[in-house]
Amino acid sequence: MSSVSKGIQKVEVGLKWDPSPVGAPAHDLDIIAATYSADAPYGRPVYLVHFGSRSPDGTITLNRDSRTGQGFGFDEVMTLELDRLAPTYARVVVGVAIQPHEDQKVFGDITNTAVRIREGYTDLAQSDLTGVSGCTASTIAEFTRDESGAWSFREIIRGYDADPTSFAALMGSES
Repeated sequence: MSSVSKGIQKVEVGLKWDPSPVGAPAHDLDIIAATYSADAPYGRPVYLVHFGSRSPDGTITLNRDSRTGQGFGFDEVMTLELDRLAPTYARVVVGVAIQPHEDQKVFGDITNTAVRIREGYTDLAQSDLTGVSGCTASTIAEFTRDESGAWSFREIIRGYDADPTSFAALMGSES
């Protein structure tokens, strides 16, 4: 890098929520990251990272995947090593989606949702998703690389009424 400022290098996205009541279907929320090329930063994602997957180069990893919200602290955690991403990538969008069930829930139906984005011990953003309480999916963050190669962060809480597959196709559209 030719810049004095290296920008954001490695971030952790954490997601937590309370389990569903006893006897009710489990609430399953998922973190999804979409990576976009420098040639088409608002085009189709080059690849997605979500439950059961990681980036081809190992720079974006879902470290913890919860299907119920049970546990202490953040139940689902994704690490993005932006400083290791190839220069061909210029944008990463991160979102949260609720897995569909026959009785579809929205964020407002799930108690104590929280999202935290941090670099090291510094919190970059926190949200309880109340602004998108009537939605089934939401973007939460956008990371972009500038001409010098430094990454920057922008919090984007934008709700969608979409299943995880449809959301993955929509989440990187221009705002």
